Amino acid sequence: MSFEHQTVMVTGAAGNLGQAVAAAFAAQGARLVLLDRQLDALRAAFGEEGADRLFVPVDLLDAQQVAAALAAALGRFGRVDVLCNLAGGFRMGEAVHETSHSTWDFLQDINVRTLLNMVHAVVPHMLARGGGKVVNIGAFAAQKGAAQMGAYGAAKRSVMHLTEAMAAELREKNINVNCVLPTIIDTPENRAAMPDADPSRWVAPQDLASVIVFLASDAARAVHGVTLPVTGLS
Repeated sequence: MSFEHQTVMVTGAAGNLGQAVAAAFAAQGARLVLLDRQLDALRAAFGEEGADRLFVPVDLLDAQQVAAALAAALGRFGRVDVLCNLAGGFRMGEAVHETSHSTWDFLQDINVRTLLNMVHAVVPHMLARGGGKVVNIGAFAAQKGAAQMGAYGAAKRSVMHLTEAMAAELREKNINVNCVLPTIIDTPENRAAMPDADPSRWVAPQDLASVIVFLASDAARAVHGVTLPVTGLS
C-alpha cells in the first residue's frame, strides 16, 4: 500500500483522527496537504511544514477558501490523489419535534456542507487527472435512529448516502468513494466526557486510520460505495 509520489489531502487534520491518518499515510510515503481551521492548531499537532507536508488553514464552509486550498495543494505538489473528509462533529440534540434550527444547521454544516464543498473542489481535479480516491466519515450510530440524536444521525446518514451516490456516479471514472462508520473514537476528549465508560471497547484512532489508508489504496481499487463499520476490538 505504498503512496509514494501520491498526494493525500486531509480535512480536520489537527484533530486526533487527523493526526493518526496523517501519520499512517506519511509512513507509506505520501505527500500531505493538511487542512484545519487554524494554522496554529496544525503547527501544534505536526510541528513545522516540510518538503512533503503542506499546512492550509481554511474554513471548509467557505467555498472560495476551499478552492484556494486546492490551488495551494496543486501549486506545491501538482496533484491530489486522495481526499480524506475527516472534518465533522457530534452534538446531542433535542427530541426531533423540539430540534432547534441552530442544532440542525450546526450538524448539517460541519458534517455535510464541509464534505460537499471539498468534493465540489477536488473531484473535478480527479476527473481531469483520470482517477482518485475519496474516503468519508459516517457514524455507526447513524444506521438506526436514536433518541436525542435525530439531527446528528440525519447528518451522518446524509454522508453515507452521498458516499453511495458519488460511488455510483464516479466508479466508471476511476474514482473510488467509500465511507467508514466508527463507533466512539478513543480520544482524550471522549474519555473526559465519559469518565465511567470503558475506552477499551472504543475505536483507537490508529486502527481507524489503518482502515482509511486501505480504502485509499490500490488494494481497494475494486471497492466502491461501501459504508464500512469500524467498531473496535471488543
